Amino acid sequence: MKFFYLSSNPNDEEAYVIHERECGDMPGIYERDYLGPYNSGQEALRNASCLKQNVKVCEKCCKCQEYSVVSNL
Repeated sequence: MKFFYLSSNPNDEEAYVIHERECGDMPGIYERDYLGPYNSGQEALRNASCLKQNVKVCEKCCKCQEYSVVSNL
């Protein structure tokens, strides 16, 4: 699991950005909110979307992978 944070202030595009704890682009300590531990940026995004509108993941640290589920039912 990784630890994720949400910027308290929107960026130039009026979006709140989610960062992993180790991200070099993460805002300062007083400009971010702790989201918690998640397995992926997508999980953190689902939670953060309930807190604020116009939320996105950092393109540098939260590279989201998409998975497809195939069923033979």
